Amino acid sequence: MKVVELAGGPGIKNLRLGERPMAAPDVGEVQVRLKAASLNYRDLLAVQGLYSKKMPLPLIPLSDGAGEVTRIGAGVTRFKPGDRVTVNFLQGWIGGAPSQEKFATSLGGTADGVLSEYRCFSQDGLVPTPDYLSDEEAAALPCAALTAWSAIITQGGTGPGDRVLVQGTGGVSLFALQFAKLAGAEVIATSSSPAKLERVKALGADHLIDYRATPDWGKAARALTGGRGLDHIVEVGGAGTLNQSIRAIRIGGIISMIGVLSGPSHELLIPLVVMQNIRLQGVTVGSREDFEAMLRAMALHRIRPPIDRVFAMDEIQAAFEHMAAGRHFGKIIVRI
Repeated sequence: MKVVELAGGPGIKNLRLGERPMAAPDVGEVQVRLKAASLNYRDLLAVQGLYSKKMPLPLIPLSDGAGEVTRIGAGVTRFKPGDRVTVNFLQGWIGGAPSQEKFATSLGGTADGVLSEYRCFSQDGLVPTPDYLSDEEAAALPCAALTAWSAIITQGGTGPGDRVLVQGTGGVSLFALQFAKLAGAEVIATSSSPAKLERVKALGADHLIDYRATPDWGKAARALTGGRGLDHIVEVGGAGTLNQSIRAIRIGGIISMIGVLSGPSHELLIPLVVMQNIRLQGVTVGSREDFEAMLRAMALHRIRPPIDRVFAMDEIQAAFEHMAAGRHFGKIIVRI
């Protein structure tokens, strides 16, 4: 079967097409003919050698995929051949609280991912694909959408009338915008691109801030709330944006820490965090039960993921270079 491998060391230039033998499903496993996969920023870090020192090589990258069940092993009851399925990011996190053991079951970082024609998964590590979504759309969901759902709904408890800010136009931020609007929130979106801001407005953003034209965007965002501050900020920038988020959040508000696009470390305004009783909440994807709840809500409201571009398997280097350039709007897909 065809696969994409990272071999010979970190770097986009070391991604290549390869061949591996096709495995048969073991007890409790299903074999899936994967049709599509999607890129996340975490995948770029992995390929660049910045995600884990324990990354084995050669490695099949990407954690997010969707396809069709082709064979089932003994004892499988959740799926049958022909079922369309989507991969859960953390294969062993079915429900309950997170743990070290559950977090050790992610794909595409310290274990092979989904960028292959076929792969066997535990039946517990998959969810049924909603009928209204294509395989490309379903493949966009496991990491980015579920992370946004956890931030906005599961952990954030966003409700009607809340004021939420999302940063940029990557997958997590656009899903967070859609889920916040679903919850009845008022949403402020930031970007450095006026053209992207217009597209965000079309997705439902109530207020727009060009952070390049307005470097002190935290102050501008607070002004849009009448000086009260935001209830919730989905923080994907990291070191370079966190202090602006702290200035924009209300007393007792929540900052969901998700990304490090602008760096992993910076001088932090700790006094403001303490004096304003701000909650800094780390968010790492979610469980299969969370995924299933999110899919039910998406199906009810026919929410679709914004897709930026679709690449072929043999264009994998171009796909990663497109992500590294940071000009995408929504999810980057690889058709398998």
